[in-house]
Amino acid sequence: MGRSEDWLSKIERGERDINRLDVLVEVARALRVSLGDLLGEPVLLEDEQKNDDVPAIRDALMTPHRLSKTLFGPSISPEYVDPKPVAQWTEAAWMDYQAGQIGRVVAVLPRLIKTAQQMESNNVDEAYNRLAATVSARIHHLAATTLSKIGEADLAWIAAERAMHAADAADDPLVLASAARSGTHALLATGRFEDALELGDAAAKYLEPRMRDGDPGALSLYGMLHLRAAVAAARHQERATANELLGKAEQAANALGRDANYWQTGFGPGNVQLHQLSASLDLGDISYVVDHGAQVDTDGLPIERQVTHLIDLARALSLLAKDDQALQVLLSAEQKSPQLLRHSATAREVVRTMYRRAPVTGGKKSSLLLALAERCRAVSES
Repeated sequence: MGRSEDWLSKIERGERDINRLDVLVEVARALRVSLGDLLGEPVLLEDEQKNDDVPAIRDALMTPHRLSKTLFGPSISPEYVDPKPVAQWTEAAWMDYQAGQIGRVVAVLPRLIKTAQQMESNNVDEAYNRLAATVSARIHHLAATTLSKIGEADLAWIAAERAMHAADAADDPLVLASAARSGTHALLATGRFEDALELGDAAAKYLEPRMRDGDPGALSLYGMLHLRAAVAAARHQERATANELLGKAEQAANALGRDANYWQTGFGPGNVQLHQLSASLDLGDISYVVDHGAQVDTDGLPIERQVTHLIDLARALSLLAKDDQALQVLLSAEQKSPQLLRHSATAREVVRTMYRRAPVTGGKKSSLLLALAERCRAVSES
């Protein structure tokens, strides 16, 4: 890596932190491990009822029946499934995701994935097949996005690939552009920033003809793809590219005129501002994020976006050693969505860093910080 042994030794002993994601990716590559391994991901997902259905999602995604229709087709009895109610269940699950109810999403995904497989195994007629493929793309997109959020990067890639494959069969530019977002999530989760940038850029260009027609859904997807690509560029330390992509997203947001939620994008001027701050954080403009982060009005955005922004702001405050403020921001994020906060690798690392350097008073550290660290599993429970 071109770094000194002293630098690495301080990292290993916890005397120094790696604050840039691109440097973490370099370390992971040098050690020949995944970024998730280096970050200690995944951590068993549990909601308030102690439910954990990630193994069931894995079983649904990795069923051998998906591998070959020639081998397994004769043994499968096709069961007609009406895609319309499945589409409604899927969109309801998307709303749960945006509301920060990750446990509920994880609980329904195994059944949704299996239902998608049943629909795809049918061959009713062209209209049915295209609708089934559209719903399957949405289901697997949701799976990829959720799995990326909780650190299951390898499973997220499988789900994203299925989403893209189904979107191709749906033969709808908006379905394909939406599914491409799942691919960018999976690639970002594994530290493949150049690939995420390439995918986001290709999907946005593919969508341009529809975007020029003024379709609000196309505008939202076009803008969101540029935002995802901008994040990838910022994490790869490509400042000029990130700024250019953010500018294109801002143009789309201005054309849309408001924060909306077409295709569950939550896209609009407010979301662009949050991504501008996120990119600034990855590019090292920490003071800018601290100065402007609390001023952004996020009330009209999904809870998932609000919590992600608060985690970014807390990370920036922590990097400036403003730990008391960072703790309050994290507690605010936890109030909005306990599951999103407690299963965020970024939040966990911020809490761990703050806990290590927290002063000891009366033989104890801050009870608020200790309790949060235990809930995030940043430290072992006492």
